[in-house]
Amino acid sequence: MLRRCKLWMLLAVLVPTLSFGMVFAAGPFNEFEAKAVKSDLDKSNVWVLDFRFKAPRLIKVDIPGRGSRICWYLWYQVINNTGEPRTFIPDFDLVTQDTDNPGSYHDEVLPKVQEAINKIESPTNADYLMAKNSVTISNQPIPVSKADAYPVAVTGVAIWDGTNADPKKRDGKKKDLADSNRFSIFVSGLSNGWVLTDPPGGKGDDLPVVRRKTLRLEFKRRGDRFLLDARDISFQPPAEWIYRASTLKLPKEDIDDDKKGK
Repeated sequence: MLRRCKLWMLLAVLVPTLSFGMVFAAGPFNEFEAKAVKSDLDKSNVWVLDFRFKAPRLIKVDIPGRGSRICWYLWYQVINNTGEPRTFIPDFDLVTQDTDNPGSYHDEVLPKVQEAINKIESPTNADYLMAKNSVTISNQPIPVSKADAYPVAVTGVAIWDGTNADPKKRDGKKKDLADSNRFSIFVSGLSNGWVLTDPPGGKGDDLPVVRRKTLRLEFKRRGDRFLLDARDISFQPPAEWIYRASTLKLPKEDIDDDKKGK
């Protein structure tokens, strides 16, 4: 009887630990949310969408014209608590922070990869979990979520073509995403906020720099290019809202109004 009691006590300790480990590794509960935050640089008419996301993951897909590739993707949901429908035109910029491997990568629309991702992230084909790409998510405004109701989330995915899946075809001299251990993802389009700053060098004849309100997410990855396991990628909080330099072109009248303080 004493041995049985000790056995049950041991199982009572081990089972919750094992269950937690499996649930954590499964993925759906490993989500983070970046709430809209006001900034001192915000104008009075600035709105900001909430952003829910998972740490980036890896997937192997045969892409027409490219062959077998290992792609990186960011699963996310956008929630609109601004009181009015808002059109989300996303721009995802993944910037590697490694000192020996700096690089900037914009997301791509890759239908075959998107299809494979949806089979993983929405195995039951639930409509609200079927991820849209960076073009289709802007086809309709993000609906308003009511304060007294469950949030209405629109699901999307950003995709980066990372590296050749065949080690024999990889260029050992060329650095790519598989070599990066620290990187940032900048998400633009979640806000209409922008400010003008002086051009580099302060030349009066040059156009001012447009800085957009942008969400910055920091990530860290253990291992190297030969250990392509998404479980090694972790979010490094906090998420941060910044005004980041962009190539956005503003109408001349907007620039003139900004200079006049309107």
